[in-house]
Amino acid sequence: MIGRIITARHGRPDLSRDVKITAREYGDWWARYDESGLAPGEAPPENLVELAANAKTVISSTLPRAIETASMATKGAREVPADSIYVEAPLPPPPFPDFVKLQPAHWGVLSRLWWVLGHAPDGVESNQDAWQRVAKIAKNLEAHAEHGDVLLCAHGYLNWMIGRHLRKDGWTCTEHHGGHHYWSWRIYEPPGVKNEVRAHAAAE
Repeated sequence: MIGRIITARHGRPDLSRDVKITAREYGDWWARYDESGLAPGEAPPENLVELAANAKTVISSTLPRAIETASMATKGAREVPADSIYVEAPLPPPPFPDFVKLQPAHWGVLSRLWWVLGHAPDGVESNQDAWQRVAKIAKNLEAHAEHGDVLLCAHGYLNWMIGRHLRKDGWTCTEHHGGHHYWSWRIYEPPGVKNEVRAHAAAE
């Protein structure tokens, strides 16, 4: 029987958001964010630990915060392969003048909007290319799910993109926890599962 696909967002990274910076400085801040691990005292919710324990496969992004999240979710009890295909969609800072200073969270929203609208400097993955990467990710996850539940420890926006693609492929999000915050997760059931459950219930 085909397993479920579970996507989880990493825990809170060890980098303060309580600063006001320029767009240029946000580029440096985001680079440090990618290099940082989890903040001291971070711990996964027990329901995620249970999902990891029951998953046939657990994989992660190659960024430190995702690797540490996978290690905590599995309690270090298994090898967790990491692959750069699962890293977050890029957030190139928008072309704002230096007199504009905002907190990183606000720059993140503006950067994502500009990127979706086509802002991708040389060497930065475009929105269109990211969707092509997501299509490959979905195929990877669906292949893993042929052998049982698969848990991916990755990133907020990328997980949202993966979810959209899986739903187009007929998968259904049946459970979720934590919204889109740190340590949040979603479970996707394979196509036809809901219909099979209804048919079984009707036959009883």
